[in-house]
Amino acid sequence: MLGAVIGDVVGSVYEFHNTRDYSFPMFSSSSNYTDDTVMTMAVADWAMKCKAAGETAYPHQLLEECMVKVANAYPCPMGGYGGKFRLWLFYPQSLTDDTTGKPAVRRCPYNSWGNGSAMRVSSIGWLFDTLEETERVAGISASITHNHPEGIKGAQAVAAVIYLARTGSGKAEIKQYIEKRFGYNLNESWEHLHQTYRWDSSCQGTVPQALIAFLESKDMESALRMAVSMGGDSDTLACITGAVAEAYYQEIPSFIADKVLSLLPEEFLSLLKQLADGAYASCYAKYIAGYTPAKNREYTPTGFPR
Repeated sequence: MLGAVIGDVVGSVYEFHNTRDYSFPMFSSSSNYTDDTVMTMAVADWAMKCKAAGETAYPHQLLEECMVKVANAYPCPMGGYGGKFRLWLFYPQSLTDDTTGKPAVRRCPYNSWGNGSAMRVSSIGWLFDTLEETERVAGISASITHNHPEGIKGAQAVAAVIYLARTGSGKAEIKQYIEKRFGYNLNESWEHLHQTYRWDSSCQGTVPQALIAFLESKDMESALRMAVSMGGDSDTLACITGAVAEAYYQEIPSFIADKVLSLLPEEFLSLLKQLADGAYASCYAKYIAGYTPAKNREYTPTGFPR
């Protein structure tokens, strides 16, 4: 899961100021976590609480509580919360209930196919014993908001790649499974995407591209560079790519891990440590074990509504 956070931070300054430069500066004074990281933490908190309680249904009510709680604690992260999701979090009465066509009386899914479901799912890929269970819970995590088939598929595909990568599958096997199971075209080259890709916030316009960056990479750093230098929704592309690259390569350059950890609030570090302690020999355990957060680190709002 640290890989997802790293990708988010690395891509954060390029989300609205895209770069095509593969050799872009990895960090700047403005680099920070965005809503991608905040909601990644919410999903991880939910999934780990359900597992600890022996819960098998993975209820939406608890996930909603986790999402709303962390959003209220971090109401304006860098870049802000997107579109309808911001309404879902803070102004649910502004939504329409798709099942009735009337104003919502509580938070309800809004048939989104956006990439928000895929950006927040990385912990699910680490927590379960089977691919079937991984995909099932990933689908539940998406459907609380992104109940469109593409929104669910995007989350399931990312979680599935993480599961396959961490359990020893090779890139050819991963590619074949994702193409057959989810129908994504992973045959475009990164070079072509680097020249032609444009902003796309949909799952179907983000997840395959992020996976191609991973498939053509040689290590964690090159995966992040390929994702960000495609342009588009840079923080989310790199968040997804970083999550799967971490699981596959099982190695994060120390200078990258140290920088990102130094930016995170204590409660996010605690969730990362909890996952590292409880998941399957999570490869970032060595970075988080014994990490002492800087004293008096405070949350500073840097985002804006969008």
